[in-house]
Amino acid sequence: MALWAWRTGLSATSVLLSFGMFPATASASVHAAEVFTTGISGAAHWRLGNVQWATVRKLAIPGMLGGALGAYVITTIPAETIRPIVTTYLLLMGAWIVWKAIAANATSAEPPSWVVPLGFGGGFLDAAGGGGWGPIVTTTLLGQGTKPRYTIGSVNASEFFVTLVISLTFLGTIGLELWPIIVGLILGGALAAPIAAYVAKTIPDRPLMLLVGAIIILLSIRGLLHALG
Repeated sequence: MALWAWRTGLSATSVLLSFGMFPATASASVHAAEVFTTGISGAAHWRLGNVQWATVRKLAIPGMLGGALGAYVITTIPAETIRPIVTTYLLLMGAWIVWKAIAANATSAEPPSWVVPLGFGGGFLDAAGGGGWGPIVTTTLLGQGTKPRYTIGSVNASEFFVTLVISLTFLGTIGLELWPIIVGLILGGALAAPIAAYVAKTIPDRPLMLLVGAIIILLSIRGLLHALG
């Protein structure tokens, strides 16, 4: 669930919303499934040595706080208000990653900056926007020149803790419904997680960043057109 998970939340929520589901219910269903898929993903990345626990701690704690707040907010404010802003941000970050991949020094040995505020903001938008932890946090860190393998692994590992708190917040406010859909998302994520973690480990940095940037740009353009339409 490395590259695949980056858009699972936003894409799955968009599909559920297209069927007329309330934004809060859609976000709650997707995050309930992601508790299991992010756990599998984090474990796969840990087994392959892709996780840096210092980064996980800096992201997970503020991410859980932001996620709880976002889950509460979405019960009162429609997610469509936030979605165009998130999608535009992702489009810009996708372009930034592609530029960094083409540049001479695509990765940096310097530690990333603003990790704690990034975790809080990513958690809030993930819950309030129906998804986006991976795209927001991972693309921002990659945009700073971090190593893709460890960035993807650490973000996926921290996402488990963020998603767990978001799901518990939804459970305590509006409850969880649509278990057949939740189970389907769990099965798809469980199958994809080990494969994606292995891909993140084996593909060289520059091609991986180009692939990530291109996917984010294309999906963000599609999402932005859908939101504006």
